Amino acid sequence: MTLSYRSLTRALLRWLTVAALAAGGAAQATTLRIATAFDPQTLDPHAVALLYHSRVAYQVYDSLVGRDERFKLEPALALSWQAVSPTLWRFKLRPGVLFHDGTAFGADDAVFSIERALAPPSQRAFQLKGVAGVRKVDGLTIEIQLEAPDAVLPEKLQFIAMMSKAWAEKHGVQRAQDFNGKQETFAVRNANGTGPFRVERYEPDVRTVLRRHEAYWGWKDTRAGNLQQVSFITIKSDATRLAALASGEVDLVMDPPYQDIARLKADPRLTLVQVPDIGQQYLTFDQSRDELEYSDVKGRNPFKDLRVRRAVYHAINVPLIIDKVLRGQAVPTGAFLSTLVDGSPAELDKRLPYDPARARQLLGEAGYPNGFSVTLDCVNVAWRENVCQAVAAMLTQVGIRTTLRASPSNQFFPKLSQGTASFIEYGWTASPDAWNSLNGLFRSFDRSGLGTFNAGRYSNPKLDELIDGIRTEPDLTRRRAMVTTVLRLVAEDLPYIPLYRRTLTWAMAKKFSVVQWPSDTIELRWVKAR
Repeated sequence: MTLSYRSLTRALLRWLTVAALAAGGAAQATTLRIATAFDPQTLDPHAVALLYHSRVAYQVYDSLVGRDERFKLEPALALSWQAVSPTLWRFKLRPGVLFHDGTAFGADDAVFSIERALAPPSQRAFQLKGVAGVRKVDGLTIEIQLEAPDAVLPEKLQFIAMMSKAWAEKHGVQRAQDFNGKQETFAVRNANGTGPFRVERYEPDVRTVLRRHEAYWGWKDTRAGNLQQVSFITIKSDATRLAALASGEVDLVMDPPYQDIARLKADPRLTLVQVPDIGQQYLTFDQSRDELEYSDVKGRNPFKDLRVRRAVYHAINVPLIIDKVLRGQAVPTGAFLSTLVDGSPAELDKRLPYDPARARQLLGEAGYPNGFSVTLDCVNVAWRENVCQAVAAMLTQVGIRTTLRASPSNQFFPKLSQGTASFIEYGWTASPDAWNSLNGLFRSFDRSGLGTFNAGRYSNPKLDELIDGIRTEPDLTRRRAMVTTVLRLVAEDLPYIPLYRRTLTWAMAKKFSVVQWPSDTIELRWVKAR
């Protein structure tokens, strides 16, 4: 039988169509589509220190150290490390590591990256306080010089991303992006890391598409997953994210609405994984200005008075908020760091009682018998905005007339890091070592990397001395005792109001398996599609 040219062409087209569909199906089997409320804001790994940024940027960039499935420290781009003296650490780098552009990673890149993370306007500098310098020993060895002993320096090196020095110089991004200044640089929309995934496309507030980096050093690990492509799809609406999950348009929602969790658990098409959060939510106050902005109080700042801060604490019924707004998916806390953090004692977890009468009494004693007005800033993530609405209503009932101002992330986060809000709700994800959190949240602010996320610009010289001492204390038992002392002093002074720690819930299609960390970040290198 002889086929005509036209018949042959039709047959070939049919074959190509079938082949394309088959190839698409194969690719789909190893593609993960994640629906998220916000995009990473920037791809520059040193520009910000935010959860939504970390979820994406650290799939692309590696650090010298990483964490294992149990959230314990393990080697990453550094194979080993040792303190060769109390103030000098030596790191042996992993050989044979390639950047996404095919160039080799080495000591020059590590030195450059640490120096970049240290220099303004990097928001990762707070992690490296006490690092006096870094130098290359040989092609695969660096030394970090400290101002004073630091027994847990390696803990501080997670999220200090390793960048290509040559790539940064080529594209004029030797310094981190000034995120608060809304600076545009090549590193905002482009990336070149050594991580398991490379950036294929970044469309701000739309999607970030990552493609498997086949030369990634970690694919031979027995824990390694099989994803070929990952899309982070920005869907701000809770209902729309869940609708996309139900229809199969996305595979994973990392922040499902609390009111839908029971229903999602009953859906046979889905798997839910849950873990207690190592982080928590807070309220904090402007304690730097002599006059409170966005208030009807003139010439004074009520939040500088401990009685007013205690009144705020007593006025908020956190268990009710958890029950009604978060649908039981959180636990109230009176502690300022999770007990998963080394040195944070369980006895501090008990909250002051909800007592609106006592709140009114304290306001009167502080000279505000008729209360005052204030604006509460909150990011417009649905569950956080709902919590802030409840908080505002409870405070208004005791006389603190609270107006809620919910802002998108690109407006909210600069208020946080620049300390421009009068009263603000935000979350903090701690690491197992306490110093990063104590320094970031409670240390007096300055531009050298102290108090970077101290949004109220609270300052207590006694606390500063203790926090600085924790950084340099080599004895871990004494260090834990110092952490406990700091947390007790914070509880007495109330620069923040601790609220709750969430139960972190991810809802996903059954064909995927993941490792869930208490930091609410996902390690795509370990995700497996069946």
